[in-house]
Amino acid sequence: MYTKLDYVKRAVRFSKNVTFSGNKKLSTLMIYGTDLCDSGCKHCLIWAKRPVKHLPYDKIVEIMSSKCVSKNTVVGLEGGEFLLHPEANKILDWFSKNHPYFDLLSNCLKPKSVIDAVKKYPPKRLFLSLDGDKETYKYMRGKDGYDSVLEVIKACKDIVPISVMFTLSPYNSFDDLDHVIGVCQENNIDVRAGVYNDIEFFDTVEKAHETEVSTLKTKEKLSFGNVKNELKNIATTKKERLNKLQYQRISVSKHNESNLNYLSNFQKLIPQSVKDTEENFDFLLLYDEWRKKKTKLKCYSILDSIVVHPNGDVPICQNLGLKLGNVNDSSLDEIFNSVASQKTQKEYVHNCNQCWVSFHRKYDIVMLRTLEKLFPKRIIEIIYGKYQWCFDEKLTYKQYMKKYD
Repeated sequence: MYTKLDYVKRAVRFSKNVTFSGNKKLSTLMIYGTDLCDSGCKHCLIWAKRPVKHLPYDKIVEIMSSKCVSKNTVVGLEGGEFLLHPEANKILDWFSKNHPYFDLLSNCLKPKSVIDAVKKYPPKRLFLSLDGDKETYKYMRGKDGYDSVLEVIKACKDIVPISVMFTLSPYNSFDDLDHVIGVCQENNIDVRAGVYNDIEFFDTVEKAHETEVSTLKTKEKLSFGNVKNELKNIATTKKERLNKLQYQRISVSKHNESNLNYLSNFQKLIPQSVKDTEENFDFLLLYDEWRKKKTKLKCYSILDSIVVHPNGDVPICQNLGLKLGNVNDSSLDEIFNSVASQKTQKEYVHNCNQCWVSFHRKYDIVMLRTLEKLFPKRIIEIIYGKYQWCFDEKLTYKQYMKKYD
């Protein structure tokens, strides 16, 4: 899905961004065009946001004229469900003519709309969400959309490169991951495994990295009415109240006692099929190390990747609620490259190890493992700073991965 040339370009841009921090260029710009969504996911409550916000066409075109956006900047169009944006076709038409290096993300609940959009405005890549088999999909996402995703895959796989995005969470299992990999292998398409994170924009409920994989695969349904009402309450207590409304906690019993061992068994539970995919096996192995506080990496991805929310907010990253600014008040260049933002970015690059969001962490992993092919770890640390893959800070990536060969 991503070529060596993609990584070389990003490495060159990374070097320039570190050297000229007031004139940084973006490798990736994710535009959350709308928070309108027709799904009902348990791991994301964006579909219950009211009032709905849309980032207008004119504002998106204005953002794209920013100096920090180059012709090589990969732009992701997502939501919510991006195709529900009232100006979706107009925006896609603009990108197809003015910045063809864009990705489209979709849940595929309206398969014909996705297929038509891909044929009329072919993106660079198409990213689709699939988090398990048919039963798990309906439970986790609240809609019976499994067959719709397969319909889009079969209709579009010969038109554009497709990546299926899988989110490992308390609401699905490693068996679901294995199933999704099988679907992708059968259709000869890419699969990207991520993990459930506490992302403010998505109004997540469960505490990520503490609520174990598959422990919430119950049959209880999520009520839109209850969620919508609860989202009106004070943010600091919202999650606790939603937990009581949404779930009946699983009691510790012999039936689910095995769930308590996931911290130690996580790596052993990763399906063998994951090894046959790109950039997923090490990501999941290191996720387990990270949540045990054994993996420590700096976050340089925030120097070349950014997101814009439907209300115009620009957070420092996908995970944190810290805002650098709002595009309705300042230009993206001022927000991304201001002296104040440079200071904040520098602080978080060197001191933040708070998430395992694939949008950021996969870049950190690829960058460091590539550098280790060229230079000794001790030399890299002179410029990059101290980092460690696991409990033994001296181990290189190759040494760490060797035991899993």
